[in-house]
Amino acid sequence: MAKRNKEGMKCGMHCGHGCVGGFYGLGFIGAAVYYISTATGFWAGVLGVLKAIVWPAFVVFHLLGL
Repeated sequence: MAKRNKEGMKCGMHCGHGCVGGFYGLGFIGAAVYYISTATGFWAGVLGVLKAIVWPAFVVFHLLGL
């Protein structure tokens, strides 16, 4: 039987998604810098930040060649 801590959770369990979150965070920063640096105006910069949030969708779309 697994040991449990005082909150009742099993000891030694890890979520395992830390690297993915870090990769997404770095990708977000890189995409935001790229989109903002190529923006021609304020609203193009705002649109660039929104694109940076959903950049994985753009990557999958282009990789699948849809």
